Amino acid sequence: MFLTNSRYAQVATVTTTLSTGETVVALKRRQLTPAVGAPQSVVSGDRLDVIADQQYADATWFWHIADANTALDSRDLVAEPGDTLNVPQT
Repeated sequence: MFLTNSRYAQVATVTTTLSTGETVVALKRRQLTPAVGAPQSVVSGDRLDVIADQQYADATWFWHIADANTALDSRDLVAEPGDTLNVPQT
């Protein structure tokens, strides 16, 4: 259902029946583990996929940075130049 490098690849699913009788499959909530990393100052034009490519040689790992900073929308992490974000070490 998800790519093997997706943050959701190993997340279990649950099935429930709505009041309408429709059956829905959903992902269980993921528990985020604390990530140790180096603080990095955000500069204008930063993007998590570019930072991930520089840090991990894989732009699809942007979600590791988003998880370490508990961001639901990763764009929020680089929206304000001067903000600091945590970049986990591999």
